Amino acid sequence: MSTAIKPKHIGRNISRIRELKDMKQDALAYALGVSQQTISAIENSETIDEQRLIEIAKVLEVSVEAIKNFSEEAVFNIIGNTFQDHSAITSGDYNCNCTFNPLDKVVELYERLVQVEKDKVEYLEKLLNGK
Repeated sequence: MSTAIKPKHIGRNISRIRELKDMKQDALAYALGVSQQTISAIENSETIDEQRLIEIAKVLEVSVEAIKNFSEEAVFNIIGNTFQDHSAITSGDYNCNCTFNPLDKVVELYERLVQVEKDKVEYLEKLLNGK
């Protein structure tokens, strides 16, 4: 039984990133100066020439490492944590558009209120001792 790790399918990663960017094979082909058939062949290849990979990464506006290490799970996590178009994630009465932890804000407010009360007590003590 082999424990060797299966290499990532670079062509499939390129295809998924291109699709996530809503780019057609024709558009990628045009930007690279190749045919659509060439892009299809690239996306069906497990490995890609490093220079070609650099060119594709530039066109897709991602790093070479992003293509090599692409995982759909990571993409969904990134989108879920950074998505800013709140209309697309609103479902009925549930609107999950917080970009902060509400509990942190409650604690922050409580700490500010406690500090204001301490300042008020200190001020009143100064007034009473000063007269």
